[in-house]
Amino acid sequence: MPPLPSELAYVPFVSVEHMMGLVHHIGIEKVLIELADEIEADFKRWELFDKTPRVASHSDVGVIELMPTSDGEMYGFKYVNGHPKNTKEGLQTVTAFGLLADVNSGYPKLLSEMTVLTALRTAATSAMVAKHLAPKGATTMAMIGNGAQSEFQCLAFKAICGIDTVRLFDVDPAATEKCARNLAGQGLTVVPCKTGEESMEGAQIITTCTADKQYATILTDNMIGEGVHINAIGGDCPGKTELHRDILLRSNIFVEYPEQTWIEGEIQQLDKDHKITELWQVITGQAAGRRTDKEITLFDSVGFAIEDFSALRYILKSIEGTEFFTQLDMLADPDDPRDLFGMLERSKA
Repeated sequence: MPPLPSELAYVPFVSVEHMMGLVHHIGIEKVLIELADEIEADFKRWELFDKTPRVASHSDVGVIELMPTSDGEMYGFKYVNGHPKNTKEGLQTVTAFGLLADVNSGYPKLLSEMTVLTALRTAATSAMVAKHLAPKGATTMAMIGNGAQSEFQCLAFKAICGIDTVRLFDVDPAATEKCARNLAGQGLTVVPCKTGEESMEGAQIITTCTADKQYATILTDNMIGEGVHINAIGGDCPGKTELHRDILLRSNIFVEYPEQTWIEGEIQQLDKDHKITELWQVITGQAAGRRTDKEITLFDSVGFAIEDFSALRYILKSIEGTEFFTQLDMLADPDDPRDLFGMLERSKA
């Protein structure tokens, strides 16, 4: 077994292989539930965190971003890209890695892959929010966009919100076939649909998760009936949306961090004086969530650094006593902290 992560001179590293092994070791639905609990706990102490919109470098083909935050004791950041063209080239649309560090010393405490972990934390966040906003007793979700995130979303809503049926639609039938195949045997009734309108039938929750970097209209106003909850997670950069503006005007809108969502979310389409509600206020009881059975609630999700911080901290706790990490020799550790050059010279021997 590798040494425990507490050893000062080494940094535990969780690879993709480790992450997959850890998820299977714990169980994916349990991981999603525990991640949601971790994220919700950090939303309850939202005001303690350093917060800033992510630092983005945009190009014609995608975006590369850094997402930092700190709670005063630990610091975390995620590196993440979003390149929709990658799928056609056999590459992932999104890849990511992240780091946790001790604020007191500045020493890193964890380095981890976050491609798999981001999919898990995004799904856990979606379902955690829906627990507060979705209609009570919801059993059916429309999943529009059946790419890399879709199965995670479906399983999170099953584990955390109790849905038992998912209705799948994607403009690429092969993506829907893939999603349906992966969800077989997972305890859900899976209904592949040929149109977005068909996927809406009987759905109390609607999740949109598409990748194209453009102003798109995945949902039109006439597709949305009263009383539903919309989980819009595809909009994540300037110039990319999924919902018709009229849907926003009919909805009670909830966001993570307004300063970032105004730049990247569905609310790009609205005037800045439009009323929105911050989720942490709902979770702490300072603001109302769903108020009536007939209102439309909309989670305009773009992802925020605190969610990644929660996920990394969860992984750091979860790997203790397991073999799902390796120790990296990342920290120069001379006997005399002032004698870095001497350590280099002695290494010749």
